[in-house]
Amino acid sequence: MATANTRSLARAMLTPSVVILFVWMIVPLVLTLWYSFQTYNLLNPINNGFAGFSNYAYFLSDPSFLQAFANTLILVLSVLAITVVGGVLLGLLLDQPIFGQGIVRILVISPFFIMPTVAALVWKNMMMDPNYGIFAWIATRLGFAPITWLQNYPLFSVIIIVSWQWLPFATLILLTALQSLDEDQKEAAGMDGANFIRLFTYIILPHLSRAITVVVLIETIFLLSVFAEILVTTSGGPGYASTNIAYLVYHQALLDYDVGGASAGGVVAVILANIVAFFLVRIVGKNLDA
Repeated sequence: MATANTRSLARAMLTPSVVILFVWMIVPLVLTLWYSFQTYNLLNPINNGFAGFSNYAYFLSDPSFLQAFANTLILVLSVLAITVVGGVLLGLLLDQPIFGQGIVRILVISPFFIMPTVAALVWKNMMMDPNYGIFAWIATRLGFAPITWLQNYPLFSVIIIVSWQWLPFATLILLTALQSLDEDQKEAAGMDGANFIRLFTYIILPHLSRAITVVVLIETIFLLSVFAEILVTTSGGPGYASTNIAYLVYHQALLDYDVGGASAGGVVAVILANIVAFFLVRIVGKNLDA
């Protein structure tokens, strides 16, 4: 009887938070679905009505969507490659006994705690500015002309900024996995004559497989919605050269005032994100069961 009362009390205490969370998630989703089937333009709110699937057809057939989709894939895959490879290398370096190890680890991890908007401003004005940036100063000292990074290489510049932000996260997860590796295995492999390449290939890398999978899963979820870095640095340009799906939805809703089309784009983005998350979860499950 006491157990039943305890469970009832626990459910009663959890009910308000569950209801609030449910409303917080479901109401925006229902409104987005509703507007995606409507002709709703903020500049002409009177002439609105049911549009069927025309918003979806327009959004999916728009050439800017294809470019934004390609940019999103390039951004996600490039950042994942940079952060995973760089995280493994930095993790191996930080796992070694060096002077000031604690301070070095804090400095390496600190970029992850900087807000995306601030990080984008720092890179835009202090690093990539063609007149006063550090890259321009280095180029002039070497006898080269400064590069206008955000205009000539907009998507690559965004990839560098986002990779700089997420590299500490990957390093932290992989460093933690490295520290859980049994030292006896490495010592035994060394006594058997294994060099560093064989040690890394057959012992360290298999041990890091689960941590790498977790890094890929978590980063992918967030990288699909990169927005602040693009807004602050390139505004999606020149043209649509650095526009991803998240920024395209923002542009259509708040710059073109097409709420119906933007809602359809938001639904498409959610579906694509869930498809990617589904396959990644399956990959993680297989890795953890191995």
